[in-house]
Amino acid sequence: MSSPNLVFILIDDLGWRDLGCYGSSFYETPNLDRLAAEGVRFTHASAACPVCSPSRASLMTGKWPARLGITQYIHDGPGSRGKLVDAPFVRELAHTETSVATALREGGYVTWHVGKWHLGKESFYPETHGFEVNIGGCHMGHPHHGYFSPYQIPTLTDGFEGEYLTDRLTDEAIALVERHVQSGSEKPFFLNFWHYAVHTPIQVPEALKEKYLAKAASLGLDKIPPFEEGEPFPTEEKQHLRVRRRRLQSDPAYAAMVENLDTNIGRLVAQLPENTIVIFTSDNGGLATSEGSPTCNAPLAEGKGWMYEGGIREPLIVWEPQRFAPQLCETPLSSPDFYPTLLELAELTPRPAQHVDGRSFVPLLHGESLPERPLFWHYPHYGNQGGTPGAAVRLGDWKLIEFFEDASVELYDLHNDPSETTNLATQHPKRSEALLALLHTWQEDVAAKFPTLDISSQTP
Repeated sequence: MSSPNLVFILIDDLGWRDLGCYGSSFYETPNLDRLAAEGVRFTHASAACPVCSPSRASLMTGKWPARLGITQYIHDGPGSRGKLVDAPFVRELAHTETSVATALREGGYVTWHVGKWHLGKESFYPETHGFEVNIGGCHMGHPHHGYFSPYQIPTLTDGFEGEYLTDRLTDEAIALVERHVQSGSEKPFFLNFWHYAVHTPIQVPEALKEKYLAKAASLGLDKIPPFEEGEPFPTEEKQHLRVRRRRLQSDPAYAAMVENLDTNIGRLVAQLPENTIVIFTSDNGGLATSEGSPTCNAPLAEGKGWMYEGGIREPLIVWEPQRFAPQLCETPLSSPDFYPTLLELAELTPRPAQHVDGRSFVPLLHGESLPERPLFWHYPHYGNQGGTPGAAVRLGDWKLIEFFEDASVELYDLHNDPSETTNLATQHPKRSEALLALLHTWQEDVAAKFPTLDISSQTP
């Protein structure tokens, strides 16, 4: 079989349980549910960071965000302060990195980027990182002027009045595919399709929102208070968790946004030629504790901006029925793994000096196994979702989180406690010590930056 076309679909802020195939009973996602049923669905895939830019940089480079220095979503403002002062971070994807797009292009692929980028200003846009075409990718982390045209996105012409951004970007992606097929080119293509959806602002065509208003009423969800105020945890160790949380999936506008996204992915897949592999995932957890809290990641704890599973666990579907039999895979994966995986799928030589932190998961797609290895997270920042600076390591079913404000440690058995409700650090001191040592050794290896004490907040 010849080298396959590759379509990498990355959604912004889509939660682990935001699809029907992952357990949502309110959002309707028939197209993605079909891909999951026909493909390989992963239950323990994670983003490398609980916010967007670091995960995106990791996907492009095959490296942990802390190694790149891109540990926060890229913005021009100063860092946040609490008990600590945010660590400094890099605000663009360096040109010294050889992106996966560059590697594929050098390997004979046509390379296109469509949608959100958020990895630096104009001199660091997708076309400077190996993409021959860039439609919609710029410095913006979300559509500042909304999802309806005029968008005022510098790399996307405005459409007709009222045109919806997710529809438009899908039209652009389909047009690229159709032109390529019609040209008769023998080159395979790499479509890097990074939607702005479902990031805020939560805006949708009104008719679709009305559908979910009616659905919420029919299910009685409109009678259930959607938010949980204050501190839901009784233990002292979690007194820092004082935010407004959504307790169930019931937001009609967000549900409509998810369905529109699903419809558009269905439209694209219907136009793909044979021998095309589709990879679908998200850049961080669903937004559940701030900025309107439009979704809920339960049974996972918290969401975007947090070290808990709701902030980092992602849906991941790989689909190509002629190559991969349907299966469910429980092996933990993370963002750096996509670079070597894409190269192996493209039958190109690995670049271990570049994707130093990634491991190809192609064997998993064929029903094989891979040796256990640790996954790491390092987020030395206060997000705007309520979480505090911290880091984490996962090895097998065990996950340890270290919070930087007070150096406290939490240990969870994710197999028996996916909601991370019972801290086992004191019950398993040797395991905690070993995982903490593993985390600290890794932080030294990647030259991780740490927040510093905010002297101004100290009592004289």
